[in-house]
Amino acid sequence: MPRDEQMLDRAEAMDRPLPPAASDNRAWGSDAIADVLRALEIPFIALNPGASYRGLHDSLVNRLGNTAPQMLVCLHEEHAVALAHGYYKASGRPIAAALHSNVGLMHGTMAIFNAWCDRVPVLVIGATGPVDAAKRRPWIDWIHSAQDQGALVRPYVKWDAQPASVPAAREALLRAQQIMDSAPRGPVYVNLDAALQEAPLEALPPPPDPGRYAPPPPPAPNPALLARAATLLSGAQRLVILMGRTGRTEAEWDARVHLAERLGARVATDLKCGATFPTDHPLHIGAPGTFASPALQEALREADVVLALDWIDLGGTLRAAGAENNGPRVVQVSPDQRIHNGWSFDHGGLPPADLYFDNEPDVVVGGLLSLLPERAAPGTAAPAGDEAPPPVGEGALTIAGLAASLRRGTPGRALTLIRLPLGWDGALRHFRHPLDYLGQDGGGGIGSGPGMAVGAALALRGSGRLPVAILGDGDTMMGLSALWTAAHYRVPLLVIVSNNRSFFNDEVHQERVARERGRPVENKWVGQSISDPDPDFATLARGLGLLGLGPVADEAALDAALAEAVAHVEAGGVALVDARVAPGYAPSMAKALTREPGQH
Repeated sequence: MPRDEQMLDRAEAMDRPLPPAASDNRAWGSDAIADVLRALEIPFIALNPGASYRGLHDSLVNRLGNTAPQMLVCLHEEHAVALAHGYYKASGRPIAAALHSNVGLMHGTMAIFNAWCDRVPVLVIGATGPVDAAKRRPWIDWIHSAQDQGALVRPYVKWDAQPASVPAAREALLRAQQIMDSAPRGPVYVNLDAALQEAPLEALPPPPDPGRYAPPPPPAPNPALLARAATLLSGAQRLVILMGRTGRTEAEWDARVHLAERLGARVATDLKCGATFPTDHPLHIGAPGTFASPALQEALREADVVLALDWIDLGGTLRAAGAENNGPRVVQVSPDQRIHNGWSFDHGGLPPADLYFDNEPDVVVGGLLSLLPERAAPGTAAPAGDEAPPPVGEGALTIAGLAASLRRGTPGRALTLIRLPLGWDGALRHFRHPLDYLGQDGGGGIGSGPGMAVGAALALRGSGRLPVAILGDGDTMMGLSALWTAAHYRVPLLVIVSNNRSFFNDEVHQERVARERGRPVENKWVGQSISDPDPDFATLARGLGLLGLGPVADEAALDAALAEAVAHVEAGGVALVDARVAPGYAPSMAKALTREPGQH
């Protein structure tokens, strides 16, 4: 049996229950709910156990045999949602996360907000102590019940429900699946009454046909608007395409490349999103970044037309570049305003738009290609495979040295970079495939990285790709216990901690404030340092069942550690390498991360 299939078999064989007794023919409300989850073909449900959904838990185990969906035990509710978030980013397939009552939901809110900002669908299943107060046990059921539990997350979910009957619960799950997987996508929340779950049923209703409740296909763009856009784009002399939240299939990737080449457009990508366009293509503008680089800002000021494909904060990007007023003509393609609300400002600044498509970007890309004439491409991407890595560097390890070491340790290997630290320079590695890089977490919630890494690695099992998460030390410390789930379920994953032993982003902020106020910049580390003692991530990882290596502080030592770690992951294990890097950001990143002095 091939190694990848062996990995899948080992993982799927975990936590298999004994079959129920043959005489057990009783039915319960939670059995009917579990049947809907299976009908929806949800493969996994990540959870931190809780008594409020003990009825559903029993049904998943003793009715469904803990398969389709399989439960994935997590050590914190935030990790459960983050795992589902990461799984979708690598697979394009939503899964579920279960949270215990109001207290579990409060733990999970940060991860739900991340998924909301990242426009990622997660079916969040919650529970409450009996809604009927007469059925509540003293104390515990009272503190685990709330009048309106969904109010905790309503501003940053697409929809929520607290059904009051088994038929209503089944309908709520079907509706939730339909809503969350329609663009713009996002998390939903279904809260199940504990008493409803544990109510006996005379008979189980037949499983629903989920095909009759599927999300609608993406609407086609208006033909007249499409024709106007094709005319405007084909006549542009200095066209810039901003590749934002777009589809992750290879066919969609190829279509975007063909569109850029056919129009001779310059292209920008964004490290907040996953890979959307080959970064070493001759049409790509500089290196991708979390913020618009000086090269991109200059290109926007010079552009006569901008095509924005669901670009995150288009208004803010144009404004920062000085290209908002009396600037280029703008073709905006985004369905995102459908879920904008007044609670969160994750929608960014209001951009000008001369033509506005309320469609998913790749549908419009396909429509434009059908109208634009073929023409010679101005160049193609470099051949697959990174250029030869530099020789081993000397001195203190840097993020650039970490990137070089990773290239030396994985020649010819298909990698998926699940996450990258804030200090990463987009020039350090090229992306040539939709799965080369999966993007950030959406909401900037520190602690999300480990959980998302586990979910993405789970989705990548059997793909032939090496899942790698390069995480900051603060992110790792806050979410470290999520990695136990990868070890338990035999999910191959390589975690590299880019450990500068500081909340360094805030050091940059404090330096700016000190300079503005004429105060000692030497004090910027106070209240930011993660040292004395330095957390030993390798030891902590070993305590969670991982191979823990390090700390290493130079490239030669990192090369040796990565060789051992990659071999371990390729054999089906989980490894963490503690790489002690010197604090520092790429110059463009350091400038963009904070306001200039005096700018308020």
